[in-house]
Amino acid sequence: MSASFAQRWWQGLDKPGWRNFFVAMAALAVALGLALYSSAAAETGHLWVAGGSALLALGLSIWVGVTIVPTLARRTPLRWLAYHIDYKLTKEGVVYVIGVFVIALAALNTGNNLLFMVLASMLAGIIVSGILSSIVLTGVGLKLELPEHIFAEQPVLATLELENEKLSLPSFSLRVSGEVKTAGKSKTNADSSSREKTSGLGMTGKKRWLRVASRANANDAKAGMAQILSRPVYFPFLPKRRAAQQKVELNFPRRGVYRQDAFGITTKFPFGFLQKTRRVESKMEVVVYPRVEPTEEFYEILPLISGEIESFYRGRGHDLYSIRDYVTTDSARFVDWKATAKTGDLKVREFTREDERRVMLVLDPFGTEAGGANGEKFERAVTLAACLAWHFYEIDSEMQFRTDRMATAMAASSEIIYDVLRELAFIEQKPGAGDGKFLEALTDEPDLFKIILTSQARGSIPTSLWTSSYFVFIQAL
Repeated sequence: MSASFAQRWWQGLDKPGWRNFFVAMAALAVALGLALYSSAAAETGHLWVAGGSALLALGLSIWVGVTIVPTLARRTPLRWLAYHIDYKLTKEGVVYVIGVFVIALAALNTGNNLLFMVLASMLAGIIVSGILSSIVLTGVGLKLELPEHIFAEQPVLATLELENEKLSLPSFSLRVSGEVKTAGKSKTNADSSSREKTSGLGMTGKKRWLRVASRANANDAKAGMAQILSRPVYFPFLPKRRAAQQKVELNFPRRGVYRQDAFGITTKFPFGFLQKTRRVESKMEVVVYPRVEPTEEFYEILPLISGEIESFYRGRGHDLYSIRDYVTTDSARFVDWKATAKTGDLKVREFTREDERRVMLVLDPFGTEAGGANGEKFERAVTLAACLAWHFYEIDSEMQFRTDRMATAMAASSEIIYDVLRELAFIEQKPGAGDGKFLEALTDEPDLFKIILTSQARGSIPTSLWTSSYFVFIQAL
């Protein structure tokens, strides 16, 4: 086992780096020897020898500083030197600092050596605390894993991972929180837990690693200052060169885009005198779809929509399928009088029907002024549209979806459902009736049944749409 450990150590050793290190040490040792010899030669009066030795020592030192030191710096993981760390004095730290001042005054007034020793120990404690907490925060990488599809008001289980990249030292007592910029400053939700609220983008199955994204959208105003990570996550211990994971339940109350300006990694280790926070910049964003759990409006409207679809498509085919007995729900225009005369019983013709599961779902964003009660009704309409789209997805319908800025092709709902939900995540209410051509364009497809959610007045809707559409008026929701 010891042999295999030695082999792994030798294979993982940075041989060129260590070679440069030893060359630099040897050159600096020679420079030190020349400097000492120069000093001895100057004392004995050999000034030329002393000057030459001093110049050689200086030349060797400059050579090491110019050639070898930059090479070693590039090979050494010193990224922590550029970390930005914020300091905050805790209540315990305030008490400790007051105690330091009291001991310092007492030592100065009395000249007691024991008090000076106590004061030195207390000051050393502050220095040790600062050094250890800085070591704990450095060399720590952060990664957040979220499901690929996220719905509003539906809890999701995320995985937060911290990786200790240090070669020989562990980290203790780390707390990760979301951080947001407010008035030019950054604020963590660890400091304000009541607020609801690193590079690369990869994909693993139906999971995605979200670290950096860069796309702006007007829906940020809708999401406000809400963050992705809504509460702090605590890691008590992080071993060297190891990673630790914590499961976090996240809940997104609204549809839209949720952004994370940065994460804060905080520690009070070892004594709790200072709270140090290292800011990890992030441009992560998450698109949250509207919720698809059936609402009261959905349960009220779905039977009516199903009946309308059945009535619209029934008998619209042209090829004779069969002749059967008449039932009271059949229309008299489908009675086959020849078959009725031969059999003496009333018979009807049944035709092959077109696919009853073809539907166009339309959300008209134009209408009354946005905001207030109208805004709430529009949000209910968006949720209802998402529920209907999800319903057609579950029954494997063919569906087309339209808004003022998007129109999908008629396709299996399983192929377009997430495009539809993504559009519903971003859509916003628009005041006015637009150019008045949005609903008129729907009259070009009279043979396709349409479900239209709109805020337009009944009198403004084209007459030809009434026979091939089911209207949901947003103001009535």
